[in-house]
Amino acid sequence: MKPENNHGIKRIFRATGFSMQGLKQAWQFEAAFRQELMLAAVMLPIALLVDVAIVERLLLIMTLFIVLIVELLNSAIEAVVDRIGDEIHPLSGQAKDIASAAVFMSLALCGITWAVILFTHYF
Repeated sequence: MKPENNHGIKRIFRATGFSMQGLKQAWQFEAAFRQELMLAAVMLPIALLVDVAIVERLLLIMTLFIVLIVELLNSAIEAVVDRIGDEIHPLSGQAKDIASAAVFMSLALCGITWAVILFTHYF
């Protein structure tokens, strides 16, 4: 049910609260999100310390966030599919597999971006 008077700054605060709740739940219940967040926590300082152009630094950082964003979406899709029912259905498997493929593609993008940028500057 939609809350009354949900506009302006009040809406922003409520939305922020829901977002923080979602991040907390992802941390608590999604091992892959925890792993990717820890990897990002290690790689972010590296991205800030390497001697690269500002655009390259932004690419390094953005790809880390893309992985986290796609993992959150994957987790949301899995939760919705699991909520619908326990029975095995081809479309449920397809939805989960495609969401997992999106995570894989984001990880590949991140890895390729990091490899190309760091290789061109340090090897």
